[in-house]
Amino acid sequence: MLTEHITIREAIPQEGSLIAQHFYQMWRDIGIPDEAIDPNWLDITLQFTEQAREDLFYKAFVAEVNNAVVGSASCQLLAGLYPNVLKAQYRKFGYIWGVYVEPSHRRQGIAKHLTNSAIAHLKAIGCTRVVLNASPSGKPVYSSLGFSQSNAMHLDLM
Repeated sequence: MLTEHITIREAIPQEGSLIAQHFYQMWRDIGIPDEAIDPNWLDITLQFTEQAREDLFYKAFVAEVNNAVVGSASCQLLAGLYPNVLKAQYRKFGYIWGVYVEPSHRRQGIAKHLTNSAIAHLKAIGCTRVVLNASPSGKPVYSSLGFSQSNAMHLDLM
């Protein structure tokens, strides 16, 4: 079996729709039904990333194989879920989201490379911790990069 050459690079703004498509497909792949996803998902995602680019140091990365984009990941500062009373050097969190690799290119280390690129960007902007939400299939990837399971808990009300 030939090993394909994988290139990881920063996404350009014109690839926003492709990254949004990956984000949408990620939700579908983990079992979220179409009826649960807002039909305006593309516009919502593009507006969100544009605002995050301006306010939260948003950056996306893409993986290319044979000059075709086969995966992507996004990252940004985590704006916070509650009042942030800790000094920045103790709590400047980055957030990685939308890590997606097309099914035919999975299990080749692409998600790991994309995640490492996002981590490097978050470290470069001074983040002290990186947070992400992992799908069941993503947990081994993130664990291998040193992520630990947190004390976050959830309760489904539906």
